Amino acid sequence: MSTPSVAVQILVTVIPIVGIVAGSAVLFFFLYFNHKQKMLLIEKGLYQKISFDFDAFSLFTGFLLTGVGAALTLFFLLKDGISYGLIGGLVPLGLGMSFILYYFVKLKTTKK
Repeated sequence: MSTPSVAVQILVTVIPIVGIVAGSAVLFFFLYFNHKQKMLLIEKGLYQKISFDFDAFSLFTGFLLTGVGAALTLFFLLKDGISYGLIGGLVPLGLGMSFILYYFVKLKTTKK
């Protein structure tokens, strides 16, 4: 197999760097202008705080991560058997189960 040319190696090196820099710039300006917008709304007295339902978020995230983790765990288990690659599925599976457990513990403690 022949080695790629120098131009290809430079492109392969530069493209991820440009992507990361451009993505960071977009994120920075989004956060900056969002902050400016909130400050103007607060000055004019029009700002309304957005309510966030953390319980519903934790349940949804838990189901999502558990499903993805179970699928990845099954895939890696069938592909490679028991190996270090299995961690790629067990981590989201464990996180998802933790979110679901948090939801039910919080539900039980708030009823009292």
